[in-house]
Amino acid sequence: MILLCRRSMLALAAVADIALHARPQPVAAKTLAGRLDLPPRHLETLLQALVRADILKGVRGPRGGYELARERRRISAAEVVRAVMNGDGAGAKSEGRFVADVISPIVERAAEAFLGELELVSIDDICRQAGEKKICLDATAKPDFTI
Repeated sequence: MILLCRRSMLALAAVADIALHARPQPVAAKTLAGRLDLPPRHLETLLQALVRADILKGVRGPRGGYELARERRRISAAEVVRAVMNGDGAGAKSEGRFVADVISPIVERAAEAFLGELELVSIDDICRQAGEKKICLDATAKPDFTI
């Protein structure tokens, strides 16, 4: 059972990919989209939400793209998910009293518990797992010595 929407899972994949590949220069959205097998336009709103949340930093210019705004060990998976969840389901509040008073509070508590578990996972943890499984690594990937 998958508890995250596709948008949240793509955001986690994008941030981890950028963490792995943004040295020595930022990752272009087009390159990132190619690795994630998505059209570049599909990623742009997601990347902008991550920039607004101070998770990514956009770099302009011919060699521009995206890089982490902070150290990857200081970015939690929950923070990434919250950044792209904001606004999901807005305007869909035409639920009955049973759903509003009984079901929604239960689901909200479960969601908070789930996000609490994701707080314990950093982007660095995700990158290390990718390295152990030899996923998303290429010959040009360099170690990250950022402190």
